[in-house]
Amino acid sequence: MSGYETHTHEFAPVYDEHSRILILGTFPSVKSREQQFYYGHPQNRFWKVLAALTESPVPSTIAEKKRLLLQNHIAIWDVIQSCDIIGSSDTSIKNVVSADIPHVLAKSHIQTIYGNGAKACELYDRYLLSKTHMPIVKLPSTSPANASCSLEKLIESWSVLIPYILGK
Repeated sequence: MSGYETHTHEFAPVYDEHSRILILGTFPSVKSREQQFYYGHPQNRFWKVLAALTESPVPSTIAEKKRLLLQNHIAIWDVIQSCDIIGSSDTSIKNVVSADIPHVLAKSHIQTIYGNGAKACELYDRYLLSKTHMPIVKLPSTSPANASCSLEKLIESWSVLIPYILGK
């Protein structure tokens, strides 16, 4: 057996009509799929980074995470709607069906799309750029696989989001 399993994204994007930025990951990790929400691995620094940028407590529940995102005009989703994947390995992804990102763009005020890591950007450029005509801006991955990037460095790199969060 190759270890590949076919998975379909099972939880909705988080956005509303006030969302100004969209942060895209690749596809939910095993832990995120278990929790039915984004960035569920305890070592993923996504929620710590956003909490630092918004000067908020680190959210722990799904409701708190959604509130943090929406109060700060942030939308999140993943590039992939379904794929074949081994565990949580982004490098193993194949047979991609992209998410309907144009739908989210049409229902919000997204001004900039950010990719949480190089793989999200690569997949977006391959499967979605021709549909959205909006470039994606690469940010360093918050994944535990990117352990060489410290939390402080992530916060510094991700601080490009602050003008959108503050509404400037």
